[in-house]
Amino acid sequence: MINHKLSDESVNVNLVRVSGSGDPRDSSLATLAVLSEEMRWRLYALVRAAHRPVSREEAAASTGISRKLAAFHLDKLVSAGLLRARYDAPLGPRRVGRTPKTYEPSGVDISISIPARHYDVLADILIDAVRAGASGEDPQSAAVEAARVKGAEYGASQRERLRPGRLGAERGLTVAGEILDELGYEPQREAPTELRLRNCPFHPLSARAPDVVCKVNQAYLSGLLDGLGATSAKAVPDPDPGTCCVRLTGTLR
Repeated sequence: MINHKLSDESVNVNLVRVSGSGDPRDSSLATLAVLSEEMRWRLYALVRAAHRPVSREEAAASTGISRKLAAFHLDKLVSAGLLRARYDAPLGPRRVGRTPKTYEPSGVDISISIPARHYDVLADILIDAVRAGASGEDPQSAAVEAARVKGAEYGASQRERLRPGRLGAERGLTVAGEILDELGYEPQREAPTELRLRNCPFHPLSARAPDVVCKVNQAYLSGLLDGLGATSAKAVPDPDPGTCCVRLTGTLR
């Protein structure tokens, strides 16, 4: 039996309960919904805290449920991508019969933030900027350039995925809006060639250091448009409190 205290401190997971979300793209929410069942959460915490593969028998004994019920919940966690299963030789004396099925964390990171936040994107950009700054480049200039490159790479990957063809101003903003919606910018079309971004994925850091974060954000979105091939659109500053500090505009030709 695994002897430990099942508590919030035993695992490093932020579980956010959200009601009224019908977005089918949010697989993270669907995955975390599996943990809304208390016993399933306890079993997940148990496996996380063990730091080694856990058998169905161990899980059942530690939580006071039957082996069959433990197997049911553990396999649900596997189906949700939270755990992975394999057949392992037991650590103790080997008993006659089939090698027991064991469970361990899958290694995936799952998080939910409403409204959307993407500090990982910002962190990735700043890491590249720090590396560039080591060679003597101005840190802020390095961050802006790193953001442009990251944005262009992402835009190019989306162009390859979507294959939108030639993009004029209006079509370019439409495609860009679909991509930015997935990134949590909450785009709103205010005119055929105007796209307002209602959410900043980098808030509250953008409020703390707008001179840094907003320039990085603008460079990232400019690079994304370039990589996407939306050359008739551009990202321009739009410092409006409560929304993103950048908006997208298009030029009709």
